[in-house]
Amino acid sequence: MHFLTSSLLFSLLLLLSPSAVSGFGSMGPISASFGLNSFFCAIDASGKQDVVCWAKNTSSISSPSSSSNSAYFSSIPAMAVLSGGDGFLCGILANTSQPFCWASNGSGTDLVPSVFKSIAYSHIAAGKNHVCAVRGSYYSDHDSGTVDCWEIVSSGNNSLKSVQSSVFYDEYVSNLVFENVVSGEGFSCGGVREGGVVCWGPESGSVGVFNVTDSFKVLASGRGSLCGILEVSGEVRCWGKNDSIPIPPAVIRFVSLSAGANHFCGIREDNHGAECWGRYNFSSVPKSSGFVAIASSDFTTCGIRENDLVLDCWFANASSRPDYDPPLELFSPGLCSPGPCRVDEFAFNASILNEPDLTSLCVRKDLKICSPCGSNCSAGFFLYSPCTENADRVCMACSLCQNSSCREVCGLKSYPEKHWHKLRKLVILIGCSASGFILIIISWCILPHFITTRKEEGTIKQFKSCIGKPELDTDATADSFLPSVATCPGMAQVFRLSELKDATNGFKEFNELGRGSYGFVYKAVLPDGRQVAVKRANAATIIHGNIREFEMELEILCNIRHSNIVNLLGYCLEMGERLLVYEYMPHGTLHDHLHSGLSPLNWSLRLKIAMQAAKGLEYLHKEVIPPVVHRDVKTSNILLDSDWRARIADFGLLTSNDKDLIGDMKSDVYNFGIGLLEILSGRKAFDREYTPPGIVEWALPLIKQGKAAAIIDRNVVLPRNVEPLLKLADIAELTVRENPSERPTMSVVATWLEQIVKDGLIF
Repeated sequence: MHFLTSSLLFSLLLLLSPSAVSGFGSMGPISASFGLNSFFCAIDASGKQDVVCWAKNTSSISSPSSSSNSAYFSSIPAMAVLSGGDGFLCGILANTSQPFCWASNGSGTDLVPSVFKSIAYSHIAAGKNHVCAVRGSYYSDHDSGTVDCWEIVSSGNNSLKSVQSSVFYDEYVSNLVFENVVSGEGFSCGGVREGGVVCWGPESGSVGVFNVTDSFKVLASGRGSLCGILEVSGEVRCWGKNDSIPIPPAVIRFVSLSAGANHFCGIREDNHGAECWGRYNFSSVPKSSGFVAIASSDFTTCGIRENDLVLDCWFANASSRPDYDPPLELFSPGLCSPGPCRVDEFAFNASILNEPDLTSLCVRKDLKICSPCGSNCSAGFFLYSPCTENADRVCMACSLCQNSSCREVCGLKSYPEKHWHKLRKLVILIGCSASGFILIIISWCILPHFITTRKEEGTIKQFKSCIGKPELDTDATADSFLPSVATCPGMAQVFRLSELKDATNGFKEFNELGRGSYGFVYKAVLPDGRQVAVKRANAATIIHGNIREFEMELEILCNIRHSNIVNLLGYCLEMGERLLVYEYMPHGTLHDHLHSGLSPLNWSLRLKIAMQAAKGLEYLHKEVIPPVVHRDVKTSNILLDSDWRARIADFGLLTSNDKDLIGDMKSDVYNFGIGLLEILSGRKAFDREYTPPGIVEWALPLIKQGKAAAIIDRNVVLPRNVEPLLKLADIAELTVRENPSERPTMSVVATWLEQIVKDGLIF
């Protein structure tokens, strides 16, 4: 399968009509088996309806993609639907509607009894050790029909065999016509065409489903319980043994259900978010994405995300280590079916995937995938456009909100104006200091432009030298504070204190963008309309700082000019103040885009940012005289300018007292490698929610084991070709090696990254 990617995927993919349900005892485009030999399978998005499977602590055990480094089960044919039992999965063949079952041992042997192999079925449901299926062609609007059941039991040596079932034969049930069926441990239940739910099997009495006449659009079965979504209200109703029946959330309307051993998960009707309930702690359920389909094993649930068709898994016990390493594949957003979509549904359009050879996600061109429309968005997003006939509603990040209606939805209206700067600012300190000074620049902020109309009292003077007396100085008193040091080829402006006060609104808190040990950082709008960042030293810095040392550092700074460095624009040394003026970075920090909910960065932009940041560090290490060692390389010190170009900030100056120049530079390389891992995985450098919390300790073993695909950020639409990302992982592994002598130089790293970007294989 080719990896599919398109920016138009965002919020356009959604599904889960009644046929798209998955979990214990039900069927869908993704399903899971149970027990010690549990595994997951899903239908891929290649248009061939191939099956991809993955097991505990392994990469995928079946995949049509060569990039998954796994063997494909060629003996498993294309499937229309999937349903999981204890150590086995069943499905309906995409081309013939016939049943097919296989075990976790990977043999591919069909476990369906020969008497049922040639029969067409419209619905199938695997329980603990039995399977029931509704007769009728799957592609004939899900024909209703009678039910056949068979058992799948152990034959020794950890293998399974199938037998015709007598315990699941019920003469009364055999005369009913069913719309759908689900199976649990020792029982099956089905929705009858005339309405209501009927159960049968040796354990059916303990489920407690008696005289139920309501119609349900979805049924899902746990081991000893059953839940259904009411056709009219969308609310969930459950039955089961006293010790196994979970209590569903009240009021919430659902479109899909899946079931584990003692828990259920569902997809909400409004924002397609996942909700789970049962015995376990579900604090790890993802809240940042909606889902099109979900499936549960005993303790794990995996879902296909609506925004990119990538898998996401969570666990019944939030503190447990993840059991499954889902493959980097794109999966079908739902089940292919004939006929038009219903009201409040949209038809998925494969053309938005921008794959020239892909016109449909179904094996037959007359089939389509119908998905229920969403009516709302998850927290942090607002509704940008409603659902249409061929596309779901579109949700946009609240960081992109620009009008009053979305501000109210995003909760922005409730913030007092005096606190808006805290919400809008994203700031970074950049600077240099052999003596501990930190020069600054600002990242990004969404404050409205504060344009001062007051005429400046002084005049900005342009100098051919970086620091020195103005050539046209007529105010000896005002300029007597200026130091006299050697000139440099850079051009820097000398600002009056009065004009910087005006530009920062009197250094008021409203304009404050950040603060640190050196002092405060303010956003400023100069009289000519330029937006800049002004750093003001605090009293302690001025008292304890050496003015001559500061002047020398300032002289070096004005010589540092590079497209991937945040550059010094000017300064003010007046009335005892020390003010530095820097370029303004409107798109904030890389850290904020990766970890703080700003608009996401696609893979092409992430790779370019990595390359540009490497070039900035290479310039400091190699081109500046004397060389500059950053000493604090991290994603919050990589800023993005108006063209989304990466700029290095907050670097320190290397003085003649620094003896281990190479060692210091290799420390920069190591820290840059941590940044590469953050870019690749989307994880923070240190996060206590993970075990281990350090990104190096977590990612390095996986990369060395050839499982770099497992760390790739699944919150970003997958590229068509993941090879550049795997190369990025290899580069990161080299940069974070424990022995500094084994780490490459920044020049080498920059060359490698430039080659990846130049090849253009990410598109």
